[in-house]
Amino acid sequence: MEKVRDFDFTDKDFDKVRNLVKNHTGISLSNAKKDMVYSRLSRRLRNLGIDKFSDYCNLVEGGDDSELIKFTNAITTNLTSFFREEHHFQYLSKTLIPDIMKTNIRDKRIRIWSAGCSTGEEPYSLAIAIKETISVNDTWDIKILATDLDSDVLNTASRGVYSSERIDGLSSNRKKRWFLNGKGDNTGTVRVRPELQELITFKQLNLLREWPTKGPFDFIFCRNVVIYFDKETQKVLFDRYANVLKNNAHLFIGHSESLFKVSDRFKLLGQTIYTKTK
Repeated sequence: MEKVRDFDFTDKDFDKVRNLVKNHTGISLSNAKKDMVYSRLSRRLRNLGIDKFSDYCNLVEGGDDSELIKFTNAITTNLTSFFREEHHFQYLSKTLIPDIMKTNIRDKRIRIWSAGCSTGEEPYSLAIAIKETISVNDTWDIKILATDLDSDVLNTASRGVYSSERIDGLSSNRKKRWFLNGKGDNTGTVRVRPELQELITFKQLNLLREWPTKGPFDFIFCRNVVIYFDKETQKVLFDRYANVLKNNAHLFIGHSESLFKVSDRFKLLGQTIYTKTK
């Protein structure tokens, strides 16, 4: 039985949306995403009092900056958790951070990029891993750049406030050490401790546009981001990552992603962890 919809959403409308998404974000939407696109964008049509998807596309295409941001936020998918793909953080704590500390012992600087940071769980997990590995008495200059295309999730990330359920998977020691429990009207929420926030700079960034930084970075996390890009876009992106990484620096990607036939500038170490070779 065909779904009853408030708006007509033809294949032509979907193709128009797909082209807008590709041009503005680099994300390639498959045919399977048609229902998702309708569900998310129909809310924008209702809010704006627009009757046709073609009219809405014309609005976005016409250069309405505020609506372009809302359009982008509606389409981009954000799914994350603290210490997601935990083996990456174990490798950081046991191997990579100690190695970087030896290599960078003179200037005592560490630079990290969380690209596609979503609501902030990834960069905060990075900050925790670093704080737990480097002695509190060590005076290291550590900075984490956390970027995302979606301004809404960045607002959540920079606030650092989450529902208590978001940290259910963490040990009691980590909960106590790194989070503050909300009280009164904020009961049922937690806030990350300021010492973690101090390490992180949150910025809105379209990965396919000009980058405000040239690095060099000691390692980059770009996980579950390139799955939305086509192969040619991925090639360009990973080449740009290599350009801002130090020699022999590391790149972490998502569990369903691979650099096979995408880039020859990295060597796979295992479990979606790569090192830059050239």
